[in-house]
Amino acid sequence: MRVIKASQLKKTYNPKGIAVEALKGVDLNIDKGEFTAIVGPSGSGKTTLLNIIGGLDRPSSGQIMVNNTDITSLTENKLIDFRKENIGFVFQAYNLIPVLTAKENVEFVMLLQGTSEKERNARTESLLKAVGLEDKIDKRPGELSGGQQQRVAVARALAPKPSFILADEPTANLDSQSTANLLDMMLALNKEEGVTFVFSTHDQRVIDRARRVVTLEDGLIVSDVTR
Repeated sequence: MRVIKASQLKKTYNPKGIAVEALKGVDLNIDKGEFTAIVGPSGSGKTTLLNIIGGLDRPSSGQIMVNNTDITSLTENKLIDFRKENIGFVFQAYNLIPVLTAKENVEFVMLLQGTSEKERNARTESLLKAVGLEDKIDKRPGELSGGQQQRVAVARALAPKPSFILADEPTANLDSQSTANLLDMMLALNKEEGVTFVFSTHDQRVIDRARRVVTLEDGLIVSDVTR
């Protein structure tokens, strides 16, 4: 089943009045259950592509279909609601709310969705157990290591049962062991539960584990390899 269909995406920025083409006409399809890395040098357009797929940015032209919905045509309010229901995000800076516990961070989006307390509690505990943090449920981000915070971020991204997870350089701030643990966990979620992951990354350890590697250069896809 196709969850993402990107067609002829172009994005031009105009810092200081100078046009910079970040994407120059990208076509990309992602099917359910993929574990895909989008790679390329700095400035190649990786993060821009991820942000547009996730509805965090809008293309200058082109179309993004997510679950057969054209998100490029949605109003800002409808796009926010659509993201909340369909797309999970994991960022390199974790972006956890520092005053909330691990449990409260994970259940936050479900609160916004109006999920019942009973269902929130059950899903939060299940997810924190899945990422190996059932014993850290009442810890705040400042009491957790970087790797543990990123695991909470993954659990939070999974909480609303999104169609896919977008992960922008999720291992950039982690040491080797934390990176290995995080990637093993993500692969297990992918294989056992069919969670779709799309990464933007420079990290060779992520690339080595990916089953599909899409390479961007100068705003264009120059290679797309499934292995």
